[in-house]
Amino acid sequence: MNVLQEFILIAKFGELIKKNMMKNRIKPCIWFNNNASEALNYYSTIIPNTALKINHDLAIEATIAGLDFIFINADAIAQPNPSISFMLVFETKEELKSVWDKLIAEGQVLMPLEKYPFSDYYGWIEDQFGISWQLSLGKLADVNNQKIIPTLMFSEIQQGNCKSALEFYANLFHGFKSQGILEYSADQEMKNQIMHAQFVINSLTLAAMDSGVPQHFTFNEAISFSISCTDQNEIDYYWNKITEFGEESRCGWCKDQYGISWQIVPQNMDKIMSTNAKASSALLGMKKIIVSDLVNA
Repeated sequence: MNVLQEFILIAKFGELIKKNMMKNRIKPCIWFNNNASEALNYYSTIIPNTALKINHDLAIEATIAGLDFIFINADAIAQPNPSISFMLVFETKEELKSVWDKLIAEGQVLMPLEKYPFSDYYGWIEDQFGISWQLSLGKLADVNNQKIIPTLMFSEIQQGNCKSALEFYANLFHGFKSQGILEYSADQEMKNQIMHAQFVINSLTLAAMDSGVPQHFTFNEAISFSISCTDQNEIDYYWNKITEFGEESRCGWCKDQYGISWQIVPQNMDKIMSTNAKASSALLGMKKIIVSDLVNA
């Protein structure tokens, strides 16, 4: 291998690392009630390409259908509800029906599996852990080849706030990309509200909508999103933007003004916590994470 070939190989490897870091910067986080391992084992028997990545004391990092997740394994402080669900996109009815039949075994149907105006084959289900899944027949190319799409539903006290939230996220995330917004028509009761929107933040594809009917639930801490930050400046940026009209919590947790929970953490959090025995105690006393205080605790 000559010098030019080595340079090209190193450059390509560097680009791959950068792409993977971007891909993993925002992860959906589900809070299970001390049964995260059981949940992961359950999903691994149902959804292809599901596997454990890292098993921490209080959290599990896993991939489900190729999408990175964090499962919190501690006493639950909130119960999941359909305000945040996960849409599984299938390109064949057979694969969709197979996953549906397994999820429904100990779950409950929220919308029956059938044809709808927006999909030839679709159903909404809540599994035995209370996690909501939308199963839809479609093309993976239409969702950036991301098989699972976290979906936000603005309901109850957040009803009608989807459009405002999209504007907020477009300002918050520098790489925000809108990939289509469909509003309810002027002659519908939900006029000027969002029927469906798809967007990308830091390479993660999400969907959002205002609820089409009145609901008795809204966003809570049971499902959140973790943002992995490169340095203190980035932590400060996200924390200040989200809490400006939102709410601070502890240990890097916060809520935006729409009630959606975020965890703003340094990307080397594992290394910091594993190399300094006093870092955990220091973290418990923090709201926004101050990296230098963790390192020097």
